[in-house]
Amino acid sequence: MNWQEFIKLEMQKDYFHNLDDLLREEEKKYTIYPSKDNIFKAFDLCPLDKVKVVILGQDCYFNPGEAMGLAFSVPSTVSIPSSLRNIFTEIKTDLNFDHKFTHGDLIEWAKQGVLLLNSALTVRKGEPGSHSKYGWWQFTDNAIKLLNSLERPIVFLLWGAHAKSKTHLITNEQHLVLQSAHPSGLSAHKGFFGNKHFSKTNDFLIKNNIEPIQWLI
Repeated sequence: MNWQEFIKLEMQKDYFHNLDDLLREEEKKYTIYPSKDNIFKAFDLCPLDKVKVVILGQDCYFNPGEAMGLAFSVPSTVSIPSSLRNIFTEIKTDLNFDHKFTHGDLIEWAKQGVLLLNSALTVRKGEPGSHSKYGWWQFTDNAIKLLNSLERPIVFLLWGAHAKSKTHLITNEQHLVLQSAHPSGLSAHKGFFGNKHFSKTNDFLIKNNIEPIQWLI
């Protein structure tokens, strides 16, 4: 099984036919993000057999030029959003390294085996959460279930209540699940800062003879 086979199988299911119909109707009336060629970008950049870490986001960015199909990531030409800025702050504190993050493009993480997965893979321009009930949750839940079934250790980083709600899908004791508050400006000070998830992730990977992630991009 690879991601292309997984996606093809999901597309044959009733829920995905309904989702596709809804998206076609949406496209007639609204601007949808990300662009069609970026909807599955997280899967394209991080093959199933290379996944080491899963970072679960909730929704795509809904402002022009931001959404690129990777959770928390924005193109290098776009200002770094507050949640990602807080992620970078925690990385520097956790790793005790004075590093200047000059952009928010996380493609380098994806290429190293970090699956940057949003629960909803599309959104209507200017309307956060507008596609969260459209069936994407079934697709991404099934992706998590597939990852859970793999017989090799994976780290799942679940930040915020929505991500934590997926904990029940991860039952394989080989995996490591790390949870904390969301890195948004509203909640980062309530448990995201100081969670040390990035060093804990790398410690776990090294312990399992897996190449750690170079977080300082």
